[in-house]
Amino acid sequence: MRPNTLADAVQRIRAGSAQAVELAEFVDTFDSAETDEDRYASIEREPKLTGDARLDALVGAIAEYLAKQRRLGRVPHWVSGPARHLTSPWFTTSSPSDAMREYLTFASPAEFAARNIFTEERPLRRARGPQPAKI
Repeated sequence: MRPNTLADAVQRIRAGSAQAVELAEFVDTFDSAETDEDRYASIEREPKLTGDARLDALVGAIAEYLAKQRRLGRVPHWVSGPARHLTSPWFTTSSPSDAMREYLTFASPAEFAARNIFTEERPLRRARGPQPAKI
């Protein structure tokens, strides 16, 4: 069962679930919400801090990015708290070459870059549509 809110996803991560899975499942929940009010409700409540500075900043970036991308008209107030920003740059790549760091610096959406998180141009994209038949 998918998490209903971003706070639920973070709680599951704190309990030991895989971060990538829970955040992806939350994005699916957000995207499948019927109304903008339902979407906003899924990011409105502040997730508890985890003690993992990267995750705490990432969660703030995700909430702000989703609110702005879907033009919800408002962003939750909690996303701008100091714990939602990193003091050192984080390049979300497994091969942080100089060229890759430069690319990510320019490709990162503002909601991520402002938090010192440097990632791809569309960091929350999800595969959609029919899956290939298994042979």
